[in-house]
Amino acid sequence: MSFIDSLSPQARLAPESGIVEIFNHARDREGLIPLWAGEGDTPTPAFIRDAAAASLAAGHTFYTYNRGIPDLRRAISDYYARHFGRVLSPDHFYVVGSGMQAIKLSIEAICKPGDEAIYLSPAWPNFAAAVDLASAAAVAVELEFVDGRWSLDIDRLKAAIGPRTSAIFINSPSNPTGWTATEADLRAILELARRDGIWIIADEIYALYYFNGPRAPSFLDVMEDDDRILFVNSFSKNWSMTGWRVGWIVAPPALGQVIENLVQYSTSGVAEFLQRGGIVALDRGDGLIRDNYEKALKSRDILCDALIATNRVETLKPDGALYAFLKIDGVEDTRAAAFDIVDKTAVGLAPGTAFGPGGQAFLRACFLRNPAQVQVAAARLVDYIGRL
Repeated sequence: MSFIDSLSPQARLAPESGIVEIFNHARDREGLIPLWAGEGDTPTPAFIRDAAAASLAAGHTFYTYNRGIPDLRRAISDYYARHFGRVLSPDHFYVVGSGMQAIKLSIEAICKPGDEAIYLSPAWPNFAAAVDLASAAAVAVELEFVDGRWSLDIDRLKAAIGPRTSAIFINSPSNPTGWTATEADLRAILELARRDGIWIIADEIYALYYFNGPRAPSFLDVMEDDDRILFVNSFSKNWSMTGWRVGWIVAPPALGQVIENLVQYSTSGVAEFLQRGGIVALDRGDGLIRDNYEKALKSRDILCDALIATNRVETLKPDGALYAFLKIDGVEDTRAAAFDIVDKTAVGLAPGTAFGPGGQAFLRACFLRNPAQVQVAAARLVDYIGRL
């Protein structure tokens, strides 16, 4: 028996990321404009870095609270009161090692082996993979794509719920489609979950990247205190902290010991000096969020206007998140196209094959970048499309 054959089926069958595959192919390419990953081009600002560095210099290198240091949990509570109008005590918040770990721990808390977890597709692939690793089954419900816009058929979601369904994962605004749930959508989803005692895992990381108002509708706007909802979030997008790997879970306080235990048996907590940087990001970073939002809005318009003007690209400007999800006339194999585009134009896109059912014909471009650089990328893509 080979080394690989001796491993668990969950480990052996964990899929290679279709995003990382193209990233690894061309990450050091000269002149590269990398639009493939969900991050911007601005390093974490000095006021956040300096707070973490000062904490490190002060010797904050010991074991710390599994749930997160009290000051950071207070800062997260203040953030929600400020941006969502919802006052939640600090014992609702649990600091973890990235938004991805927040998702993974939420799945571990909810899903038993053999359970099913529903998600809306096309989707960031990590949720479905994490469900599979938990010995549960990820069930895709495809969003509808009509005239460049994505929408949810609530009856299709209802039909996917079965006796083994334990969770519904809702990412709104959505990566990669930009689909954003309306308050009516959220109420309908919540009603289905209440009917069958199903947990909702709400990924609202892009809530402040919403282009039709101050923020996207949230389950916090429609839920009651006894609703079964876990919120997962991260410092990555709002505060240019993708490499820090710090996130959080919002959960009913009754789950506190369970979540603390899951943290203990995975990472045993997040380094205190990283958390100190997070406090400053939350307390002083609203201006940074606004700057990132304005950059994303301007770059979204530049990229989408240029692509739509070719009359060869089917897409619309997304309502939220940081991505143009585009369908190029004549491109059938988007994985092959992503390699070809980066080789010929030095513009890195993520293939739609990475995003599950309904996404195969698309390519994803992240527009959280300097508008001048996005203008160059758009011109290269327009030239490439013109040569097809």
